[in-house]
Amino acid sequence: MLIWIIAAAAAYFVKGLCGFANTLMFTSILAVGSTANIDISPVDLLLGCPSNLIMTWKKRSRLDARIVLPLSGLILLGSIGGALLLKVVSVQRIKLMFGFVVIIVATDMWFREHLHDQSKMPNGIMVLIGLLSGFLCGLFGVGALLAAYVSRVTQDTETFKAHISAVFSIENLFRLISYTALGIITASGIRQALFLLPVELAALYAGMACSRFLKEILVKRLIIILLILSGVMMILSNI
Repeated sequence: MLIWIIAAAAAYFVKGLCGFANTLMFTSILAVGSTANIDISPVDLLLGCPSNLIMTWKKRSRLDARIVLPLSGLILLGSIGGALLLKVVSVQRIKLMFGFVVIIVATDMWFREHLHDQSKMPNGIMVLIGLLSGFLCGLFGVGALLAAYVSRVTQDTETFKAHISAVFSIENLFRLISYTALGIITASGIRQALFLLPVELAALYAGMACSRFLKEILVKRLIIILLILSGVMMILSNI
């Protein structure tokens, strides 16, 4: 149980600080203890849903429906169409490809931030990244490319957190319904999530509080580093 507490504390501190990467932290730490993914994912979802709703509500004044609604629609479409695609395409190959895409986008963000380059990507490329991010998140619940996309269409980290949390909230609610219907969410998983809820909330608010004292540039660079780490983890786990 101690490793679950450590995982929840670390994951949701990072969530409060950067707005995402809680799943990356949570699953990576629990993987050390050889916990099966089928046991991790439902608990992560049950913990992630309230954290996203809290962050969305607290930062609601920064939300732009022109960003949230299209991405949310893409995620739901990805979830619905994913079952058909997964019958003919290797999941490992898809995740491997997206891992490289995440690293490329995050590296581009790093150099633009370092060079203070405020120019935008061509609209066609941004639309493509938006489509791929919604597809990946909808199919696998992996938000790295979604985070990369949102970071490119928002001006500061607080606006980034507002939009990424809003989109994740919609995706989480959809998965809660599907996981329940499929029997993936169990009584033991609910009890585990309720036990960890105080840890999650304390870590989330601690991360949000710390983010207010960090310089904008430091938070941005931490987001980029976490994106690159997400891409590397996706590649290594699917080679």
